[in-house]
Amino acid sequence: MSSLSVSADYLWQAGAWGAGEALGISSRRFGASTGAAERVGRFVLPGMPNLHSHAFQRAMAGLAERRGPGEDSFWTWRETMYAFAEAIDPDDMKAIATQLYVEMLKAGYTQVCEFHYLHHGPRGVPYADPAAMSLALIEAAKEAGIGLTLLPVLYMTGGFDGRPLTERQQRFRHDVGSFVSLLERLAPLQDDMFTLGIALHSLRAVPEDAMRSLLATGIARSLPIHIHIAEQLGEVQDCLAVRGARPVEWLLDHADVDPRWTLIHATHLTAQETHRLATSGAVAGLCPTTEANLGDGLFPLAAFIDAGGTFGIGSDSHISVSPVEELRWLEYGQRLVTRHRNVAARSAEESVGTALWQRALHGGARAAGADVGQLAKGSRADLLVLDDTSPLLAARGEAEVIDSFLFAGNTPLVRDVMVGGQWRVRDFTHAAEDAVAKAYRGVVERLAAA
Repeated sequence: MSSLSVSADYLWQAGAWGAGEALGISSRRFGASTGAAERVGRFVLPGMPNLHSHAFQRAMAGLAERRGPGEDSFWTWRETMYAFAEAIDPDDMKAIATQLYVEMLKAGYTQVCEFHYLHHGPRGVPYADPAAMSLALIEAAKEAGIGLTLLPVLYMTGGFDGRPLTERQQRFRHDVGSFVSLLERLAPLQDDMFTLGIALHSLRAVPEDAMRSLLATGIARSLPIHIHIAEQLGEVQDCLAVRGARPVEWLLDHADVDPRWTLIHATHLTAQETHRLATSGAVAGLCPTTEANLGDGLFPLAAFIDAGGTFGIGSDSHISVSPVEELRWLEYGQRLVTRHRNVAARSAEESVGTALWQRALHGGARAAGADVGQLAKGSRADLLVLDDTSPLLAARGEAEVIDSFLFAGNTPLVRDVMVGGQWRVRDFTHAAEDAVAKAYRGVVERLAAA
């Protein structure tokens, strides 16, 4: 790969705008500038990591918005999702994920953490290659050109009481031995664009002895660990009934939760749990558009930040694919419940936009287990160029630009996107988007007709 150098009027480095030196790029990473630098724009930001994705759910976005016979909730939505997932095969997964990953790049995401539990064929029959679905996601990320943290999911039981999985859940099933075999199959494929991690689906889906057994294996000792937790009040109540503690409380008491961990949602927390989670160093994985769509509730953002907590954002079910919208609604949800403004800014004169963007960069990079999220020597060369010709950024200097980027409207402002030193989006266009969209449409039309 040839080396190059890029420059801009303002680079977002170490949490602030600076007019710093040009960025040299070689072997997919930022380094010292060599030769004349290409000026790429006025404002250049690090690419945003998306710390939580279920790629196949992109194809069902909008299909669960019709009211059922009773009160709808996460649990009724889940049945719609299970029915949709039944027909997806590895080729379908690749087409859906590639379309999604192109959309992510155009929105400003440059790394995605794929929380992947659709492992097997219908009724749980394994594919000839048990890694077929995982490999489809890896190929989709390569085709789109996005960084991937693949998080194969351990999913064993249907509830805290240890009930067996339903027929629809059989596609998700692994025991600890087969799960470790999958990790060992995938680990040698890692490179600058692909990182492997581990996901425990949830406390209700992974018994305590299985969690302990998995985390004691050699392959699990250095990988990022993600888990769904405390998303729904029903989950909290069931955990209390069976394990005698709330989900986050129980996890913190029974596992060595540290900065390798990402707790997805963690919506329903007591003040003590909030403080303990913040001081553990674990990342809170917040998905505001999905959490709103499913009626989950609101994360205690201000208290978590004040306790020193780290968070990142994810698009989860992909009813929206936009870091702008995730961060906007993270802040707006807090405003609605507290009836105050500028909640994420915790000190006088602090910018809400810059506080949200920088915190999400930091938390997302940690959750991804990858050296991303910063314009710094040694980091992977990912960057976003904002459209400084847009009316939304007219008369905006460095003090206002991120606030305007996040809060001034819905016109896309990410003009160009680089990942690993390669331009993936230029002038709002991904080179493969037409072909990718055609393949995606074919898959969705066939699934709809099935």
